[in-house]
Amino acid sequence: MRIPVTTLNDGYDFPLLGLGTYKLTGEDVERIVRTAIELGYRHIDTAALYDNEVEVGKAINDAIKAGDVTREELFVTTKLWNDDQERVAAAYQESLERLNLEFVDLYLVHWPWPQHGTYVKAFEQLAELQGMGRLQSVGVANFYPEVLDEIIEATGITPVLNQVELHAGFTQPELRAYHEEHEIVTEAWAPIARGSNFDDPAIRAVADAHEATPAQVSLAYLMKLGCSVVPKTANPQRLVENLGAVDLALTDEDVATLDGVRGERLSGDPLTFPG
Repeated sequence: MRIPVTTLNDGYDFPLLGLGTYKLTGEDVERIVRTAIELGYRHIDTAALYDNEVEVGKAINDAIKAGDVTREELFVTTKLWNDDQERVAAAYQESLERLNLEFVDLYLVHWPWPQHGTYVKAFEQLAELQGMGRLQSVGVANFYPEVLDEIIEATGITPVLNQVELHAGFTQPELRAYHEEHEIVTEAWAPIARGSNFDDPAIRAVADAHEATPAQVSLAYLMKLGCSVVPKTANPQRLVENLGAVDLALTDEDVATLDGVRGERLSGDPLTFPG
């Protein structure tokens, strides 16, 4: 199955559906990444914090060696952790070594960590690495308009993507509008709300109408809103299920129904996290 792509503001194509690897460990990582690639996933998302870059990289390299995919067909994302905001070049090199890759397609500042005050300099150093040809695209995660304005003004570079918590019931319309104005892709982590809203009547109604699952409806909804999504799973059957969201054609009426889902943020607020 071919996953649709969007075009980042630096001209690169980016898959709208990828595989998240948060909390995946050990053999689960290699198995699920290999299976995802075999099924047609082309975006693999990891981070230094996840402590699984070694396993992710092994799965990617094994898939390339097996002829399942070429490196050029893959889009690999990793992230700079908060404690490394003042040592960006070294942290990036360490990620490359763990992944056993020559470059990553997208490197993100994982959180702004405004209390520490180093996110602008960190993004500047990402941009310097990009300018040196050491990585392809630069972006951020969990940023909000005020800090986005700061990094854009300081560097003259607009991040290609902002990965944020987003799911039915918590779609952050103001932030998405800011992204659209600045040509920043909105990428959703926790796009199925960890399954917490699967029994919501609106999600159930749309799922029943399309003979789909709540997870497929949730993912298709966000993609219909123009977001990319990186659901995580250690279950190969869930990989197949999530792929089904690509072919789920929601109507405007479906979207209006899903807009009525009520929810809230499930994780840390970027204004205060990590404290």
